[in-house]
Amino acid sequence: MSDQTPSRAQLRRTLRAQRRAVSAGTRRRATRGFARHLPGALGVRRFRHFGVYQAGDGELDPLPALAHSRFGEVALYLPVLDRVHRGRLHFHLWRRERRLKANRFGIGEPRRRERARAAWALDAILVPLVGFDDRGHRLGMGGGFYDRALADLARRPRRPRLIGVAFEFQRQPRLREAAWDQPLDQVVTDVRRY
Repeated sequence: MSDQTPSRAQLRRTLRAQRRAVSAGTRRRATRGFARHLPGALGVRRFRHFGVYQAGDGELDPLPALAHSRFGEVALYLPVLDRVHRGRLHFHLWRRERRLKANRFGIGEPRRRERARAAWALDAILVPLVGFDDRGHRLGMGGGFYDRALADLARRPRRPRLIGVAFEFQRQPRLREAAWDQPLDQVVTDVRRY
């Protein structure tokens, strides 16, 4: 890597600003594009327990894609911040008919009384990101929530499929790696899947 390559913090600031600046019309088209690409990216494998997220800070919204028929019988789980262990998150069952409660970042979460499922016990997780490269490296928001939630996957009997969700402009030629980074299995954007 040359010294001209921006730091992860600089790149994060730039990409977050670009993401927040996406117009409403472009955002709607991107959401529809992602919804078209996600079912094909999942292939023929059946999923019973699927981790998703509520979009914030200009992130591409994955939820409209879940209207596809292949998600009809799938149990969906949203991340919930741990109140005791700061910086950690867990996945709780999302019952769409029930109201969500805003966490300290203003992002909706299921109530804690909903059934929880460990990250490794999910079949797949849609992972929000700020940037990504073709090698499956992800640049997150900088809080490490997903990295901590996924850190012990290598020690578990199974591993969920990790699917990054992004706008195409978030793709980078190469990201600087950090020791704690959890590689993605694939990324689906508004225009294609990697």
